[in-house]
Amino acid sequence: MTSIFSKIIAGEAPGEILYRDELVTAFKDIYPQAPVHILIVPNREITTVNELTPDDETTAGRMMLVAALLARDEGIADDGYRLIINCNRHGGQEIFHLHMHLLGGKPMGPMVFR
Repeated sequence: MTSIFSKIIAGEAPGEILYRDELVTAFKDIYPQAPVHILIVPNREITTVNELTPDDETTAGRMMLVAALLARDEGIADDGYRLIINCNRHGGQEIFHLHMHLLGGKPMGPMVFR
């Protein structure tokens, strides 16, 4: 099954693309939870973090580097930002195509409410 993220990457669904290279694509989240909310997604469908293999090391690292690049571009690097990768249902994953959330532009509060 093709994910909505694959459709955005392929240009078959709308998305505000902020970055694209041969490994990853980044676009604005359509339901932002912060002033800056960007999704960074591997171009190849990888269902969850659990499916990463040693062959995906470059892609996983690229996701981190693109997050830092976009944080600088969006003006949130100095104040700080949060990166989130959810894994499977108990981890809060809703779309089963690996993705990293870049959130910032305001204080993000505690990571988990007690």
